Amino acid sequence: MSPPGAASGVPVVRLDPRHGAGDADLTRRVVEVLAAPVTPARVRGEVTDDELGQADERFAWVQAAVDASVVTPDTDVRTWSDRIDRWVTAPWLGPIIFLAVMWAVFQLTIRAAAPLQDALDSLFAGPVSDAAAAVLGAVGLGGTWIESFFIDGLIGGVGMLLTFVPLMAIMFLLLSLLEDSGYMARAAVVTDRTMRFIGLPGRAFLPLVVGFGCNVPAISATRVLPDARHRILTALLVPFTSCTARLAVYVMLAAVFFPDHAGNVVFAMYLISILFVVVVGLALKKTLWRTLGRDPLILDLPPYQLPHPRILGAVTWLRLKGFLQTASGIIVATVAAVWLLQSIPVGGQGGFADVPVEDSAYAAAAEAVAPVFAPAGFGNWEAVGALTVGFVAKEAVISSWAQTYAVEEPEDPSNPGSLGDAVKADFAESSGGYTTAAVWAFLIFLLAYTPCVATLATQWREIGARWTMFGIALQLSIAWIAAVAVFQIGKASHERAVDAGARSRGRWGSDRCRGDRPHPPRRGHRAGGPRGAGADGKTSS
Repeated sequence: MSPPGAASGVPVVRLDPRHGAGDADLTRRVVEVLAAPVTPARVRGEVTDDELGQADERFAWVQAAVDASVVTPDTDVRTWSDRIDRWVTAPWLGPIIFLAVMWAVFQLTIRAAAPLQDALDSLFAGPVSDAAAAVLGAVGLGGTWIESFFIDGLIGGVGMLLTFVPLMAIMFLLLSLLEDSGYMARAAVVTDRTMRFIGLPGRAFLPLVVGFGCNVPAISATRVLPDARHRILTALLVPFTSCTARLAVYVMLAAVFFPDHAGNVVFAMYLISILFVVVVGLALKKTLWRTLGRDPLILDLPPYQLPHPRILGAVTWLRLKGFLQTASGIIVATVAAVWLLQSIPVGGQGGFADVPVEDSAYAAAAEAVAPVFAPAGFGNWEAVGALTVGFVAKEAVISSWAQTYAVEEPEDPSNPGSLGDAVKADFAESSGGYTTAAVWAFLIFLLAYTPCVATLATQWREIGARWTMFGIALQLSIAWIAAVAVFQIGKASHERAVDAGARSRGRWGSDRCRGDRPHPPRRGHRAGGPRGAGADGKTSS
């Protein structure tokens, strides 16, 4: 075979961007070509005015260059990638493997991030806060509202948020590992059937997967879709993918209410997120886009390869930096606004920055909205206030709770401490004792309702104001209906279980009555009294 590039007259350099190999050779060849005389145009065959003839001549030259440069083996050789793909991309086994991989990612993320979160939490709650208090005291600001703003507002709120940076970094790292190894391309093939089911091409899977990291770049990534209707539909579905900002709240609530099954709860939320995407996508397809066409998935599957540390580090840092750049300014503004609202008195005897939270403007505004969420089991102003702050940024839900209760996050996530106790007490009170159902309803609402303002701004830019407003109304409606349904179903199931247990105990007592041995008197009945008679001798209903 002739040297590479001989048939086309263009030098060919072998490059390996993953390992940075070939750069020096490329630079040398470019310098040589620039220093050499200009290469004349290729010699064409017989030139005619016939366009078809010119095309035939051009394609004949291309085919000759390909034949001179490409070696085709006589027999197909099955590589290790082919053997693995036989199972990984199988119609039934492939989705199961995909779910197992994602479950492992979430479990590893939560368990590996816990020690790092503990260390950061101790840093901000201890040395950073102490140093800030010392500096402010030295300049005569100790005990003032400025000290309250910096320590209780900025350091307490933003510091608690930053403790979840390790969680996000590990998640980005594991997703980058799957991408660089070549598995994510297989995941697109596995999910293509589901994408087609909701009227989207398989390549729409890529923006949706990015959405599990951050919704902002995911909506920007819809530009890869050539059809405008596919772009709009995908941009409306991306907010239902559970971004890492929501992950921080999932982890905290799972540690508080389900400490022994926190990883499974978080994984379940991601499965529910996928379910939302499928169901909402199918509903939109059947109503607004009934004539939406289907494009075939054309995707080059790269061979499996060992991930390169340099690429993993670069991609992880790029995504983490983008997330922090997008959220940092919003979070600081949100924490400042929450502190200001909590510092303005609207009742009681307190003054500015010296008022109980329940007597502040923050509590008054949240309490006015709280009755809307009573059917979902969390109609208290503390939970509604946190969700309202979540309109600006989902990460700020935790910061809002921290400022509301004025407590510190525990060092050990498995021991929720004072913040966990306060959240538990509020959910138990607002739900009437059906705490588990209310927590699940809250998680569902958090998952489905309107994303952060940065995501809305990106939607506005990509699909326009009309579709963005439609998306907000759609998300709020679905979130409220789903949360109410989850709480009411959970409450009814618990009541049925209690009734079934009571009936079972009643039947057991009746069976004992048929025996010869006397049974102990029932509570609320006189010993030896008639069956069904109360303590006052009257028949109970």
